[in-house]
Amino acid sequence: MKHFWNERYSLPEYVYGDTPNTFFREQLEKLKPGTILLPGEGEGRNAVWAASAGWLADAVDYSEMAREKAMQLAAYKKTRLNQYFVEDLNAFIPFENYYDAIALVFVHLMPDERQLLHQKLIKALKPGGTIIIEAFHPDQLQYNSGGPKNSEMLYTHEMLSEDFKGLRINYLDEGIYHLSEGNFHRGEAALVRMSMSLTAS
Repeated sequence: MKHFWNERYSLPEYVYGDTPNTFFREQLEKLKPGTILLPGEGEGRNAVWAASAGWLADAVDYSEMAREKAMQLAAYKKTRLNQYFVEDLNAFIPFENYYDAIALVFVHLMPDERQLLHQKLIKALKPGGTIIIEAFHPDQLQYNSGGPKNSEMLYTHEMLSEDFKGLRINYLDEGIYHLSEGNFHRGEAALVRMSMSLTAS
């Protein structure tokens, strides 16, 4: 799988575009800049935008090619990422009680891996911190606009609500949206969008 992503990211263009995901940007603009973690960040479009908006942005991906292109994009946008970890998300251990925001933008994992990552991310969030998620819904199997073709790797709001049980839901929607993110996310798509906060104790 790592070879697949290195090969995809070796293309000269930014395969999902070089501008941030719309939902991610809308939600992040509601928050005061602080520390943010972006697991599965790929070529850096969201992390670079966050950094340019004043966030201290950490990114993670297991593709070395993704990191290289993210650093190039940051330089082009005249900003910098705080850290970009090249690591498998299954092995990645984020700082605990550290991040003001965490964003998962089209990060699709098998159920056991998904639950493990989500538990680690809850621990990484500061009290009052926010998790932003956009992912493909199982109905996406009817569309050809991107995403895994394995239904086990597609998410519903019930699934995410269970994973992040105890967090306050700020925003929740499942529906059909038009994607225009590079060559691999293009056209009508079935998505789940959520924003949740860890209540300050």
